[in-house]
Amino acid sequence: MSTHKKEEAPAFSAPPLSCDSHFHVFGPPGCYAYGKDIRYTPPHAPLKDFLGLARHLGMERYVFVQPSAYGSNNDCMLDAMREVGLKRCRGIVDIDQDAPDSEFERLHRIGVRGIRINENPIKPFEPGYSKTMLSRIERLDARCAEIGWMLDFLTPGWLTLELLPVMKRLKSRHTVAHMGMFLAKDGPQQPGFRQFLDYLRGGDGCWVKFTGTYRMSVAPGFADVAPMARALIETVPDRIIWGSDYPHLSFADKVGSVELFNLLATWAPDAAMRKKILVDNPQRLFGF
Repeated sequence: MSTHKKEEAPAFSAPPLSCDSHFHVFGPPGCYAYGKDIRYTPPHAPLKDFLGLARHLGMERYVFVQPSAYGSNNDCMLDAMREVGLKRCRGIVDIDQDAPDSEFERLHRIGVRGIRINENPIKPFEPGYSKTMLSRIERLDARCAEIGWMLDFLTPGWLTLELLPVMKRLKSRHTVAHMGMFLAKDGPQQPGFRQFLDYLRGGDGCWVKFTGTYRMSVAPGFADVAPMARALIETVPDRIIWGSDYPHLSFADKVGSVELFNLLATWAPDAAMRKKILVDNPQRLFGF
């Protein structure tokens, strides 16, 4: 079942060629094998339902992101990408760092342009944990740099902060989901978020995703996230992209995709800025 209400209208019209840069699809239970580390009960969220939402929001381009429930079995996403076609979609996969070059070539032909570095968003603070991720990140970074792919980080805020020195050394472009997942209740002045802004100012390889707002927020209407979103827009207007994070998994009964889309009207009241976030930036990053 689609998560948007037909009667709920978007607060603004998405410009032509707008891109949903982060969402997931799920097949019926038993259709595709799940991975070992399942953090949630995977929903049935087929491509058809997502495309209905995309039409409602005015999205014409899509970047599929491999959900953690499928582990490194990317088949559900790849099947959906083939159905949509290379002209309108790209994908971010989960893949073994030692996969053969032929696998990278196969995925590239379908439209894959990046690899997830994905940790549990509610993983408790564990000082030094980033060291356990280093060999995978460094190996995949080298391979992504060779073929023009990117790394896509989803990590809790404390781990985003711990990974900043690692990100500074990356040769490939990289995206950071959920605004780095720094908790909005601590505001844009919190030291970790300020260091993240400093990192973004210091180079041009890192892009930020306006996604998963509900994972950072504790305020009604997600009002506590607005100052952080505006700080990011002010810092790197040319390196911000937006994604619905559909189907919202464990938050699906608390939040709607239209509600999340409408936040952009508050965060970026200027239509030209919204066009950057929805059209120009993803077009440049993903090579549409």
